[in-house]
Amino acid sequence: MKKNKIYLIALMACCAGSVKAQDWPNLGRYHAKNDSIKMAKVVYMGDSITDSWIDASPDFFAENDYTDRGISGQTSPQMLLRFRQDVIGLKPKLVVLLCGINDIAGNTGPSSLEMIEANIQSMTELAKANHIGVILCSVLPAVRIFWKPELRPADSIIALNTWISNYALSKHFHYVDYYTALVNDQKDLRAEYSKDGVHPNLAGYKMMEGMVKSAVDGELSELKKN
Repeated sequence: MKKNKIYLIALMACCAGSVKAQDWPNLGRYHAKNDSIKMAKVVYMGDSITDSWIDASPDFFAENDYTDRGISGQTSPQMLLRFRQDVIGLKPKLVVLLCGINDIAGNTGPSSLEMIEANIQSMTELAKANHIGVILCSVLPAVRIFWKPELRPADSIIALNTWISNYALSKHFHYVDYYTALVNDQKDLRAEYSKDGVHPNLAGYKMMEGMVKSAVDGELSELKKN
């Protein structure tokens, strides 16, 4: 009996030692950069579309004093887990939130529209509780996702955008409708704005910049009045 107990304890210790710590929401990505920021003006929170934006158009962020906190491949539950560190901790006036396509693609497992919506709600509620203004953005159009070619996401994107638009209206948030500006008559991302049908090229980002800057400027103006 004693031998069995000793063996069990040894086995548990061995297993514990072999388990590696996981940073599922990738908190390590911006940890050091966040420490160098006393206060951000506007934080852009999102996935690869946001992550790649600052590389494609760095002047947009530098000239407007915007902070990019996108991480490629991320889903809304991952963003929710890092929202306190990568948004709230920076004490911005505004957060611009763009997410959903990776949830629809199932990057971190199956996800219903209701699950995505709940995560978006949670992030906006955290922002408002910390006196941060919110701008919600539509998911960009796509009829195929190149890393999940079997999927047909177009109708799910439309349904999610309808919910985001209605939710923004009900909460008096600005809503930036990238979808309508970038979609073609096949529910797809227009070819002149993308090389892969999911991510914008520079022309796509330039189209998005005019739209979101107008919303940001409007929201900042309203915040000054209040």
